[in-house]
Amino acid sequence: MDTLIVGLGNPGPEYAQTRHNVGFMVVDALIDRLRAGPVQQKGPAELAETKYKGRPLLLAKPLTFMNRSGLAVTSLMDAHDLSPSALLVIVDDVHLDVGQVRLRPGGSSGGHNGLAHIEERLGTDQYPRLRIGIGTAYEHGEQADYVLSPFTSQQQDVIEDALIDACNAALAVVRDGLDAAMNRFNG
Repeated sequence: MDTLIVGLGNPGPEYAQTRHNVGFMVVDALIDRLRAGPVQQKGPAELAETKYKGRPLLLAKPLTFMNRSGLAVTSLMDAHDLSPSALLVIVDDVHLDVGQVRLRPGGSSGGHNGLAHIEERLGTDQYPRLRIGIGTAYEHGEQADYVLSPFTSQQQDVIEDALIDACNAALAVVRDGLDAAMNRFNG
C-alpha cells in the first residue's frame, strides 16, 4: 500500500520560510533525503513519488493554501485509492514548544484551519498527523501574523534539528507503523 505524506503550508516564495510552512519544509527535506522525484504538479499539489524500504511513498505539498488543504489531500487520496490510515499530515502547532515533534493517530484539529479543512473533506478526524511545535510567542490576536512570520535566529537551530527528527519520525511511520513510531518519537 502507498503512504501519502502531506506537508501543509502555503504556496509562494513569500511564505517559504514562515512558521506555517514547516510542513512544506519537512516534505522538502524528505525529497532531498530520499532523492525522490521528479517533483511534478499533480492536480492541486506538488508531488514526488519514491520508495522507502521497498514501500511506495508519495510526498506532497498542497498548492491550495493552508485553509483549503483538504481539497488537495482528498484529490490525491482519491487518485491513488488511499484510505485515511495511509495518510500522514505534517503540520505546525502553536500549542507545542518550538521544535517539539509529536505523532498522533487522529483527533481534534486544535484550531488549525488546515487540519480542520482536511477533517471536513474526509469526514473524519481519524488520520495520522505529525505536529511540529512553533511555540506561542505572540500576543492575543496576533496569531496570524506570528504563524506567517519566519523563525527567529534563536529558533532556527532548534527547527533545523526538528526537521531531522520529523523526517525520522515520518520514515519510522512508513517503516515500522504509527504505534511503533509514536513510542519512539513522542517520548
